[in-house]
Amino acid sequence: MKSILACLPRLIQEQITLIPKNVLEEMEEIRIRVGRPIEVSVKGKALFLPYFTTVEDALHLLDKLSHFSMYTLEEELRRGYITIEGGHRVGLAGKVILENGQVKAIRDVSSFNIRIARENIGIADRWVPYLYNHGKWLHTMIIGAPQSGKTTLLRDLARFISSGSNDGMIEAAKVGIVDERSEIAGCMNGIPQLQFGPRIDVLDACPKAEGMMMMIRSMSPQVLIVDEIGRTEDTIAILEAVNAGIQLMMTTHGYSYEEVLNRPALAPIMKQKMIQRYLVLSHTKKSRSVMVLDENGRPVLEKASVT
Repeated sequence: MKSILACLPRLIQEQITLIPKNVLEEMEEIRIRVGRPIEVSVKGKALFLPYFTTVEDALHLLDKLSHFSMYTLEEELRRGYITIEGGHRVGLAGKVILENGQVKAIRDVSSFNIRIARENIGIADRWVPYLYNHGKWLHTMIIGAPQSGKTTLLRDLARFISSGSNDGMIEAAKVGIVDERSEIAGCMNGIPQLQFGPRIDVLDACPKAEGMMMMIRSMSPQVLIVDEIGRTEDTIAILEAVNAGIQLMMTTHGYSYEEVLNRPALAPIMKQKMIQRYLVLSHTKKSRSVMVLDENGRPVLEKASVT
């Protein structure tokens, strides 16, 4: 939270620090919009603070995010988000500048969405017996809606796999993370800011499909970690990785196994039963649960509460 507060204009900082500590600990997003009250999201519920953001606040925030050099944010402004120290991601919205029909940058930024990255060390441990069999990690897809905890779980799986088990029964494996949105490892200057084991390599801010092939060619990972798959090119790269003998851990947006199965881009890998385990996450304002499915979509573990 310190790295987030350091970026905020003074008056917005003051509003955030007035939030009770127990609420701060569960806060998921801070949305800052010019001319509108500050919105914070806690367990999916929107709370509004009594401060209306000014244009000066937005300019100050951009200066802080860019270290007073907008030129350094050229690529980030094209992608629409910035990753700051601690792995927190700041989404941007405003006037889009096009070049040859492609997004070149976002100017006159008027909305900021600060997504708070939190490590939850140990949350993957419970699911390891379902994902590791006879000395090998199983190809795994984590399915969940936005803010269901997909990336947090994937991050902790990467930590476990690259560290090995404390009892020595599971050895640390070489893990390659293709972190297109800088959310899994939270890299700054190419160095992961979040906790992993010693056998970790990260391609930061690299498109998933291209990054997977780069990892296979250059770093020989045993397990490849990717977030938010869903495009045809992602599926092609996954097929290449599987044929190269690499185990995959991935996430995708979805509310159920059946919904994801019917997505044309992902159907090839699902209908060929390449994915050996599915973790289906669901959540409400009061609870979260996980269901484990096999390659045929049949329950290995019925819904288990995680809260």
